[in-house]
Amino acid sequence: MTDDIITAGPEPAQTAQDGAGRPFLRLIAERRSVRAYLDQPVPRDLVEAVLDAARWAPSGANMQPWKVRVLSGATKGMITRALLDIRAAGQSPDPDYAYYPKEWVEPYKSRRTALGISLYGSEKGRRTPEARQRRWDRNYAFFGAPVGLLFFLDGGLETGSWLDCGMFIQNVMLAARAIGLETCPQVAITDYPSTIRGVLGISREERLVCALSLGYADWGQPINGFERSRAEAAQFTVFHD
Repeated sequence: MTDDIITAGPEPAQTAQDGAGRPFLRLIAERRSVRAYLDQPVPRDLVEAVLDAARWAPSGANMQPWKVRVLSGATKGMITRALLDIRAAGQSPDPDYAYYPKEWVEPYKSRRTALGISLYGSEKGRRTPEARQRRWDRNYAFFGAPVGLLFFLDGGLETGSWLDCGMFIQNVMLAARAIGLETCPQVAITDYPSTIRGVLGISREERLVCALSLGYADWGQPINGFERSRAEAAQFTVFHD
């Protein structure tokens, strides 16, 4: 099936004036982190098609450093149960790397706060401790998505390979959208990499970069429709003519 979706080799680029690329620009702009999914299986050949497209992401010296573990069915359930158990036991997170800054400063602090207000404001009963616990635990169940992806890098690789892996993950998300699937990149699952490596029998030399929920969005859920915002390009761009 992948041959029907992806053709080998580049095609000549269309000019910006003819508008041929605008549907892809909309696909990028309309991508969002989906946190509620339909109870509908994702065929394996679609997952393979997404990864087959994503593999063309750039990487330094063509290293292609990314490694992917695709979770579904009983194995995904085992991962979820193990993460919920270790969290319930009160074990402190021990991620392979620090994702967020130790101290939040502007403008990042305000952006984080605004997201929290929009995101959690879309759910009723969000202020009780029990509701907060249930909401957070959905991370470890991949928000009900039928497929979870885990991305790893070999421990000896440097920062450039993390950049390469990020571009690969973005390709995965856009390729998924192009064929009717949605995703949510997740850092919460990376809090307990040793637990995940233990369940899957992975070497401790593989570092867990990110997780990703993958499935068909349930657009009827408010959590998938809250208002989003991004800084305009002029706010982070300087042209040197």
